[in-house]
Amino acid sequence: MLEIGLNDQLQHFKVDLGRLDEAVDLVLATTRKAYPTFDVPFHSRWRHFVVGGVDRWAALADAKSWRDGNARARAEFDLAMISVLLDAGAGPSWRYRDPLTGASIGRSEGLALASLDMFARGAFSAKADEPLRADAAMLERLTVADLQTGFQVADDNPLVGLEGRISLLRRLGQVASTSPRIFARHDTPRPGGLFDHLTGTADAGAIAASTILSELLRQLGSIWPSRITLGGVSLGDCWRYPALKTEDATSGLVPLHKLSQWLSYSLIEPIQQAGLQVTDIDGLTGLAEYRNGGLFVDAGVLVLRDPTDVQREHDVASPLVVEWRALTIALLDRLADLLRQRVGLDPVSLPLAKILEGGTWAAGRALAFARRPDGSPPVKVSSDGTVF
Repeated sequence: MLEIGLNDQLQHFKVDLGRLDEAVDLVLATTRKAYPTFDVPFHSRWRHFVVGGVDRWAALADAKSWRDGNARARAEFDLAMISVLLDAGAGPSWRYRDPLTGASIGRSEGLALASLDMFARGAFSAKADEPLRADAAMLERLTVADLQTGFQVADDNPLVGLEGRISLLRRLGQVASTSPRIFARHDTPRPGGLFDHLTGTADAGAIAASTILSELLRQLGSIWPSRITLGGVSLGDCWRYPALKTEDATSGLVPLHKLSQWLSYSLIEPIQQAGLQVTDIDGLTGLAEYRNGGLFVDAGVLVLRDPTDVQREHDVASPLVVEWRALTIALLDRLADLLRQRVGLDPVSLPLAKILEGGTWAAGRALAFARRPDGSPPVKVSSDGTVF
């Protein structure tokens, strides 16, 4: 897609690599402000559980007597998988009122806190004496009303894509229930059982980050809405773009898998904490979502051919959105290379997971609020709660 763009043959966007240095400047300044020593954590769901400097999940987990490190890891897999699947965009008006501080928190941080509070209350657990878990049987029975209550949804506090989110969680429960070999090796069926499956693939105590993604796509593929299928398999966050031609059955397909990759990044730390090594962290791509993508549009690296497109809402399957998301992935790699050159670090010491956190996501948000009072993305996308 980037090659087509550099040849000025895209339908909706022009690519101006001359503006990429300015985007690097902004990302570098944003990273240094948040992490002066450049000790940047990974971009993952765990960052959003830190509210007002307090790590809410760590406080809960550290106070509990776990049977062993694997038991904690299963719980963290449960929480990460549920919270990430609930993390598609919240829309500009939804807010979650934090019961502890009274603060009103929107977007990804609000979704994270709402899901954590539900998890802490045992909303996903089938065991009254073990709230910090998610059981397949409970996920299968979740209702829209459960999510409306937990996420404080009301007429004056709407959350987009509610049905899509609850459907994902129900299907997650169904997959875990029907695949005990994967999800119930050492417990009753639960999403966190994937931890035991993944550790079973470890080689000399090490797991490649790409293996995490591969297993997520393989084991959870059926939870995604069936938009495009190949060989009877639903491809999830994968879209058609006819100009991208190959000589096989993948011709015209653009695989993005934003939520699956976000989840892959979010499972690295629980695996590490359980005593295993995660290798090739830079083997995952950037995330094709509106903060990273918005960074390139707002910085002028990506320019819409038709300026009036910013006034319209675009379907996630539209060529415009597919172009935007694919270009975001490619440009994140270009930006990462330039940023590493600036600071003298390599992909092992500064993987993309840290650049996203430091980083492109935060810089994209800052630029969005500088350009638009509500911090909305520069391109409006209609979401069903399963993509962004």
